[in-house]
Amino acid sequence: MQITPTKIPEVVIIEPRVFQDERGFFLESFNQRAFDEAIVASYSFVQDNHSSSAANILRGLHYQVKQAQGKLVRAVVGSIYDVAVDIRQGSPTFGKSVGKILSAENKKQLWIPPGFAHGFYVLSETADVLYKATDFYSPADERCLVWNDPALSIQWPTAGQTPVLSDKDAAGETLASADLFDYADFSRADFSQANSDPANLPENLAEGAKA
Repeated sequence: MQITPTKIPEVVIIEPRVFQDERGFFLESFNQRAFDEAIVASYSFVQDNHSSSAANILRGLHYQVKQAQGKLVRAVVGSIYDVAVDIRQGSPTFGKSVGKILSAENKKQLWIPPGFAHGFYVLSETADVLYKATDFYSPADERCLVWNDPALSIQWPTAGQTPVLSDKDAAGETLASADLFDYADFSRADFSQANSDPANLPENLAEGAKA
């Protein structure tokens, strides 16, 4: 496994070791021990998701104000431009983003920790995306940043096309109006457990979860 840091230290690119011959290939797509050592932290994954999308579709930028999810993302068919946005107020990289191409060919994965919004744009004719999540999907607590908020300055590789969006994603909030996280809360070792209980949430997140 090869680990490559990005300009946001907590977001990393993971490349598995691939064994390939005339029959095809084999790779270990996930190993808990190696993952923990790579990111110098311990997360448990509780849910695996699979989406299939056509060309020019953009999904995101999604996050949950309660049960914040870390995501380990990869493309198993086609290619996507995958984006993570730091929405932890007070973070040195608040409002900054990382964008990387993930494809069936390069077999790269992007680790996006809790406290970030996530989205992707489909570059190929079709793309199947798999991602592991550190907490369960909670529809009532899901939020969305609008993909083209000028405050985010994301350079989506749309080649001048207007992306296809869901109604929900098209109505996403700007960074200035969205429910956000507090950077200080992510320094607590027990964050992943504490954020599952509204009584333990910081006031701004507890209010957001009720909205």
